[in-house]
Amino acid sequence: MAKKKPAQRKRPTAGRKAARKNPRKGARVVVPAKKKKPPVPAPVIEPVPMLGRPKVTGEEDLDLLFKEDYHARQIFKFLNVATVKQLEQFSAAEILRRLSRPIKETVERVRRSLADRNRCLDGDEEFALEHKEHVKDAVG
Repeated sequence: MAKKKPAQRKRPTAGRKAARKNPRKGARVVVPAKKKKPPVPAPVIEPVPMLGRPKVTGEEDLDLLFKEDYHARQIFKFLNVATVKQLEQFSAAEILRRLSRPIKETVERVRRSLADRNRCLDGDEEFALEHKEHVKDAVG
């Protein structure tokens, strides 16, 4: 005896939806989930580089940490900081600004002092002349 082929199911036509049939009277019909659109790939976010675990504590003494660097210790003394944690409160730009201000003020004092004595730095004759005129106007 030959085996019978299973009967082919009819597929619904393209324009019509298949009717949902309730297996039992009064039972809930499980609505199939709607087809989801393929997920949009999230924008690639480059991982933020991390420094990793600190090799020294925040309470580390800067004089011991930079015992070979005299100039660094002078900066720490000028900023009045003793620990790594205190130093971390400053940005590099802030340290440069604080260190350069006294130098700029000192150079200005030297320029004025030389101009008072009819002398000037290289290429600074114009400042010396202006300073002398300003002093003359202030006195006279």
